Amino acid sequence: MPTENELFHAVDALLEQVAQDDLPDPAERKRLREAAGLSQAQIAAALNARREAVGNWEAGRTEPRPPKRAAYARLLEGLAARFPAPAAESVKGVPTAPETFTGQPAPAVARAAEQPRSRPARVAPPQPSDVAPPTSRRPAAKTATPKPASATQTADPRFAHGPLAVIDVADGEVSAYCRGGLVLDVPAKSLPALVEWTLTEAKLGAPRLHRSGKDADPLVVLTDAAAERYGLPVRLSDEERRAGRLPENHQILKQLEKANWQLTRRGFGPWARIYRPAQGSKRSCVQLCILGWNALDERSWGHAAHLPAPELANLLGAYAERVMTPRGSTAVTGLELMTALHPPTRASEPDETGKRHREHNPGSLGTEPVECAPCEAPDGHPLLAHLPRFHQRTPDEVLVEEAYDWARPLTDDECTKRFVVGIDVNMAFAAAANGTIVGLGAPVHIQQPVFDPKLPGSWLVDLSHIELDLRLPSPFTPTGERPTGPAWYATPTVAYAVEIGYQVAPIEAYVRPDNGRYLDGWYNRLRDAYIATMADLGVTSSMGPEKFLAAMEGHKQNDPQMAIVLTAIKATVKGGIGKLRERPRGGGWRPGQPWPALGRPTWRPDIRAAVISKARINMHRKMLKTAQATGQYPVAVLSDCAVYAADGPSPLDFLPYKDGKPLPGGFRLGVSPGMVKHEGTQTVLWAEGAREEHGPDLNIARYIKDGNIATTKDTGE
Repeated sequence: MPTENELFHAVDALLEQVAQDDLPDPAERKRLREAAGLSQAQIAAALNARREAVGNWEAGRTEPRPPKRAAYARLLEGLAARFPAPAAESVKGVPTAPETFTGQPAPAVARAAEQPRSRPARVAPPQPSDVAPPTSRRPAAKTATPKPASATQTADPRFAHGPLAVIDVADGEVSAYCRGGLVLDVPAKSLPALVEWTLTEAKLGAPRLHRSGKDADPLVVLTDAAAERYGLPVRLSDEERRAGRLPENHQILKQLEKANWQLTRRGFGPWARIYRPAQGSKRSCVQLCILGWNALDERSWGHAAHLPAPELANLLGAYAERVMTPRGSTAVTGLELMTALHPPTRASEPDETGKRHREHNPGSLGTEPVECAPCEAPDGHPLLAHLPRFHQRTPDEVLVEEAYDWARPLTDDECTKRFVVGIDVNMAFAAAANGTIVGLGAPVHIQQPVFDPKLPGSWLVDLSHIELDLRLPSPFTPTGERPTGPAWYATPTVAYAVEIGYQVAPIEAYVRPDNGRYLDGWYNRLRDAYIATMADLGVTSSMGPEKFLAAMEGHKQNDPQMAIVLTAIKATVKGGIGKLRERPRGGGWRPGQPWPALGRPTWRPDIRAAVISKARINMHRKMLKTAQATGQYPVAVLSDCAVYAADGPSPLDFLPYKDGKPLPGGFRLGVSPGMVKHEGTQTVLWAEGAREEHGPDLNIARYIKDGNIATTKDTGE
């Protein structure tokens, strides 16, 4: 007679057998994982699989095979029980008829996404009031047919219509376009009413990224027609553009004030935030993005601002889902993502009365800014107010951790080759952020310290005695020149000197005993966003080097919208790191005076220095490994791009692959952050001619992509 446990095991076996072919569709798999707050890496670890495999399962590119399939199905079944799909939409995100609420404001009406100027007839004429009564806005919902890959997926019914909406006006009617083909009727007739409608009826927003964080506020994007409809100028005047905001006496600001809405200190600019003070845990805040005011900078967003409203909603929705709802420029969003993943406070354990209080969240940067070390302060900082006005600080006075900008003449042997080939490190700053230990608190000043590679900080040390092959740039300076005496360095730079076998004796240091891997979650989210977007463009992590290079040729033409998302993700990385040391911008600032950025906890030049230091060291380590294995040296390096002379035009003509496997510790072709792609190829004759025409200091890595000699400089900011 079988025991009860044996019977249960038999039933479990049957359930697993049924589960072999009973997986939800790919979009639902991703929804369930994100609803549970799990990462692809966590699921991969539990199933003894690769993270890329989980990503492929969620994208529908591959399916899990036994025995992982049964375990994966069991996981999804358990998550589905805890996080059921909202009743207002199907699993695939196709909106159904609106819910009916008794005694509550009517929800926004969903209808199909038509061409911007093709409109269905309204059921009732507009009412004379500012916001039409809910009963007059109830035409039957039409079924939308969005692409499954871009469907709105959320486990929270509060945000059933996604994170954002693009507001447009056609034929006198106002509509809100959401991701996945959903369109909402907008009854609001003034800007204050639009804000109210967004918060009470639109069901826009996104769940928090951390349990101690805040839900993302809804984002409302205004086209030119919508801006004009709500009383805003389509374009800012020259004076308003320089100020970055509307003047305080503008009629719109008076309307908002009359309706008890407030603005943040940045005022009413391209990314205006309109709010009322929070009541307990309830937030009332809407983010505006005004396209005609250059809110979507072309350097980060390409021609996104000129897309039709439905396409722009899908594009911004994809970015919001993979990164976060934009909070401003990509640089601002990159910084805000750090805080969203590491909120400064959390709820305490209940006190004797059962009440919880806010307390510091371990691993975060806290709520108050910390003072930087004098050597970490940029020119003009209040800590340097005592210096003469035109004083130029020397390396023993200032920490200079920047990306590479180095080039050298080609050797005679290199001149006999036909091509110069550039390779570029994917998401170099993001890859460098991963695993980097950074300070969380204020620095401690120490004289004659013993160097500790696990202690983040700035070290005054003399590395001028270290001699390396002149065909490689020095790892210790951005220019690649050998140091001439004591200088300030971030921990990763000094640690590399120890790694390659040299003794170091720091003179003094500013170290941060309170530290941690603050940027790991930031890296993980941006890495997943980058890889998922590259997969949408036809480039996956399972490709070998030849297939990868072939897929990269013209990959942005496969889906121009997702190519814009890719550019924005990369700009989020660079901008977020650069924003850690934001400099003063206008406003009558004078050297020695504080500027607004100094007042936030995320103004941390030491963290920026550590990341850029590690990125430069990672680059040098790979170049050194390649040189030791092949005798090949770079002829130019710019930030994350290295140029080599080669007999052929492909990176495979000089990268040391053996049996399809790359050199351990060297450059590796692939899509993941830290791996490399083909940046561009030119002839050796082009390289020599460019240097002859523009001087020996010309860095050909800056122009290797298309061969056009320009003056634009990539500062990594």
